[in-house]
Amino acid sequence: KNPVTQIEKNGYPDSIYINAAKIFQGIHTEKSKDGILVRYGDNSQSPMMPFKDEHCKRVSYELAFNALKYQDLLEEMLLNSNAYPCYSIPDELTSLLVVMLYDLQDRKFQKRKIFTEEELVAEVQEIGHYLYSYRTKLAAALARCRIKYDALSIEYFVPETISKQEQRASALPVWFWINTLKISLEDVIRDLEMKGLTKVESVADFNHYTFAVDQHCHDVLVFPSSLREELLNLDLFANCKLLLQ
Repeated sequence: KNPVTQIEKNGYPDSIYINAAKIFQGIHTEKSKDGILVRYGDNSQSPMMPFKDEHCKRVSYELAFNALKYQDLLEEMLLNSNAYPCYSIPDELTSLLVVMLYDLQDRKFQKRKIFTEEELVAEVQEIGHYLYSYRTKLAAALARCRIKYDALSIEYFVPETISKQEQRASALPVWFWINTLKISLEDVIRDLEMKGLTKVESVADFNHYTFAVDQHCHDVLVFPSSLREELLNLDLFANCKLLLQ
């Protein structure tokens, strides 16, 4: 398996949390002064860390937007578990706290694996240890929220407007450019067919493991949306021979 997949199952490198927190800081929902219980300080002075590659950039944005989707739930978990406020964690790190809490619950509150080759960041390590020490109370707070709202899963807490947007987006096919500086159309088709995919004439002929050449751009391939994650783990994508549109 691609080593990136292994990282995702155990958490992310510290740089991804830092960058996701920076992105989240710029997009999080501002509450009215009367309703502010969780405070986000100004971390505009802290720089983004360089993205290792396109995949790390994509994962950082996904993590930030997932935290945004569940911001209200994550804040309620922090407050109900008494993990917030914490006087050793300044307001400037609240975004990092929320982003890392989303990831912790997504891993079912399991401990994050530290990879020896990654660059460690003191703030990420501190907040990671802090949240993990509260894992039982945070899990209980999540359970109480689900009981309170009769929610079978956390998807219940996604705002309706975002939920509708996701439903529309998930039904759309995905397009990949062929990087013709590295590989030809014929070689890409041969590689995909060796992996069990079948070339069809158009989107109308799609079932799960199929793809088509775009009718207008012959260096673009179209796939069913259900294949998106599998495609992003292919060597063709990792080696930049296919580029997600």
